[in-house]
Amino acid sequence: MNPETSGVTDRRGLLQRLLQVGATALAGAIGAILALSNNSVRAADGTVRRKYRYGMVIDTRRCVGCRACVVACKAENKTPPGVAYTVVVEQAFGTRADDKPLFMTKPCFHCESPPCVDVCPVSATFKREQDGIVVVDYNRCIGCRYCITACPYGARFFDFGEHYPAVAEGTPYAQVPSPEYGQFRKREPDESPIGNVRKCTFCLHLQDSEGRYDKAAGRWPACVKTCTGHAMFFGDFNDPESEVSRLLRERQAVRLKEELGTEPNVYYLL
Repeated sequence: MNPETSGVTDRRGLLQRLLQVGATALAGAIGAILALSNNSVRAADGTVRRKYRYGMVIDTRRCVGCRACVVACKAENKTPPGVAYTVVVEQAFGTRADDKPLFMTKPCFHCESPPCVDVCPVSATFKREQDGIVVVDYNRCIGCRYCITACPYGARFFDFGEHYPAVAEGTPYAQVPSPEYGQFRKREPDESPIGNVRKCTFCLHLQDSEGRYDKAAGRWPACVKTCTGHAMFFGDFNDPESEVSRLLRERQAVRLKEELGTEPNVYYLL
């Protein structure tokens, strides 16, 4: 071996061995950093447990079908005609024994296994690791509408660019940007979200920098805080003391189309 190059070779070999030994530790450190940045917790087995698991519990006995939730949602997110992040279905399960109609509010269900995510060819829709909310990246969405077809709950809508009359006339309200996703977009021709698929986001723009909502401060999904019959409840299912967790322990609840394996994060109290 050439004595002039043997030192270099030894140093290179040592460096390679150190990198091999430290690769696992380095990967673990990087994973920990990413987990913290995503507000999630990574277990020893590599699985990720979200910091928050937001969802809703809706009491079908209390819902009176007033549709205040629908109006509040549209006002909060400034959605156009043909786009509704929550709808109210009447007599979804038939009628009650006392002949009173049954109403059911339907937002996006933010499934644990959302089929809409699997079919998106450009990964424009995805489930946020930190809180489980399913979102749409308007800058990436190409408007193919595969996700609309895949959603078994009819919770997605396409923005065809329609306007309400007042908005089309250029009123001051039309100049107020939508707070959706915290992006504050103004509605402009041929600009996103026109031409995109849109859906309920649990008003995630009301979260603080740590991903938390504050009911007392009014930073709470618009549909829930406006519900006149107090039929809608929102919270973190990861918190056993949250109102939604308590309701699931105390009352009988069902989820729609559970046989599909989507595991929706919206429950209905019977």
